[in-house]
Amino acid sequence: MMSAVGPFLRFLGHSTVLLELDGLRILTDPLLGARLGLLHRHAGHGLPGLEGRPVDVVLISHGHHDHLHLPSLRRLPARTRIIAPAGLGALIARTGHDVVEVRAGDNVPIGGLRVDALHAEHHGGRPPLGPETSALGFRIAGSVRVYFAGDTDLYPAMGDLAGSVDVALLPVWGWGPRLGSGHLDPIRAAEAVVRIRPRLAIPIHWGTFYPVGLARLWPHPLGNPPKDFARAVARVAPDTEVRIVAPGAVTPLTVRGGD
Repeated sequence: MMSAVGPFLRFLGHSTVLLELDGLRILTDPLLGARLGLLHRHAGHGLPGLEGRPVDVVLISHGHHDHLHLPSLRRLPARTRIIAPAGLGALIARTGHDVVEVRAGDNVPIGGLRVDALHAEHHGGRPPLGPETSALGFRIAGSVRVYFAGDTDLYPAMGDLAGSVDVALLPVWGWGPRLGSGHLDPIRAAEAVVRIRPRLAIPIHWGTFYPVGLARLWPHPLGNPPKDFARAVARVAPDTEVRIVAPGAVTPLTVRGGD
């Protein structure tokens, strides 16, 4: 369990992050099982940190099954508060939780924090027949300002975040040997750092899930993207610290030169 002293982050794998900030617990895009279709969890077993006090709010970035995973939501205590893109509320409500639907530009107060819904450059609908919705990122503003990008590609207004983000949680890959459109790879994620200028960048969306059997043919596939990202940021944005957090590991949200 994370300490109650200071802001912390635990990377639970893929796009699932548990934040403890200003006495509140925030969980992003929970994907808590060992399998998702043909995908198998290869890291982050046990999901430490979810025991004890329930989370205060869950952030859902978009409707894809690896980000909005209904079985994982059913594992959370009933009536957990969930913030999600407009159009997903009815689907999520079936899991027994309270849903706040938002669009880019909206904000929601959570205790002493403010959650801002932001644009994400990604197809956010629920395949194959679910609702068509927009993808979102979120900025959690408290004593530390944390940007959770969800899934996104670069977009022109990303630079508007400069000066308003201390810690950026940026996706740097996916779950297979190819990366589809609407995603950041390590080099494009480094360009996002150039635009956003956070003091600390933590790569997410890597190293947790990939297809059963592929590991034998494609050894160590998803450990390379965060390292490639760190090297790229060192070249193009050396004032930003990159911290690679292994799935299941915890790190303080203090940053180099910060408090």
